[in-house]
Amino acid sequence: MLDRIRASLPALSPAEQRVGKLVLADPRSFSSLPVAELADRSHVSKPTVVRFCRSVGYDGLADFKLKLAGTVNEGVPFVHRAVDEDDKPNDLIVKVIDNAVSALLKYRGDVAAHAMEKAIEALTASARDGRRIQFYGVGNSGIVAQDAQHKFFRLGVHAVAFSDGHVQVMAATMLQPGDCAVMISNSGRTRDLLDAAEIARRKGAQTIVISCSGSPLAHQAQILLAVDHPEDYDRYSPMVSRLLHLTVIDILTTAVALRLGPDLRPVLQEIKRNLRAKRYASPE
Repeated sequence: MLDRIRASLPALSPAEQRVGKLVLADPRSFSSLPVAELADRSHVSKPTVVRFCRSVGYDGLADFKLKLAGTVNEGVPFVHRAVDEDDKPNDLIVKVIDNAVSALLKYRGDVAAHAMEKAIEALTASARDGRRIQFYGVGNSGIVAQDAQHKFFRLGVHAVAFSDGHVQVMAATMLQPGDCAVMISNSGRTRDLLDAAEIARRKGAQTIVISCSGSPLAHQAQILLAVDHPEDYDRYSPMVSRLLHLTVIDILTTAVALRLGPDLRPVLQEIKRNLRAKRYASPE
């Protein structure tokens, strides 16, 4: 973006060039200052600041500052941006994508590697011993649980996902030592999951919780994979938390697959061959 502004300077009016030079001199400040101060620092009028933004290809000052904030912060604004009713489609695109990417990068910095290692070891041990690995989630987290079942079951693991509260209680009751119960929750306060987690722990299963730290469910975890994020619950559905939880599942699946080693490769290759044959079979 800054290269684009620099290349556009010769084609701008002298007044707009002064605004452009101010951007290039201190892009971080420009993205946060009010229009009156930007005009004052550039020695131009407030309308000239807006004209400059449009001259270099943006919808206006708000659109320009939003994109500039992303550029000066390594491409991602590390501040959660709440969406508003009057946001234009372009604003929504930027905010939703930036929220997701910044949350993922924040999680990369916050993730507790030792807890992830313990979860990987527990899941790998259950997989090797032919024990059960069960995923529990409700609502949006139920979708993540289904994704986890799909990924783990391809590894030849006895993996099942449960999203119905009554079935969760019954499934947890049948767990035994050596099994793993993975509880997935955005809030960490869902009653059904709390009940299932307590039962699973009582039955001797390893209880892994993917949820926010400090929640009631987190306190029941034997292994807590804490996922904390500033989500805007009032404005839109919890997309960021789902992406983070899916990322955690991807990390666990990849690690377990690597731990299971070469014995797993023939199974995956056979699955791939069978799926390809099914997909491209000639109609009768």
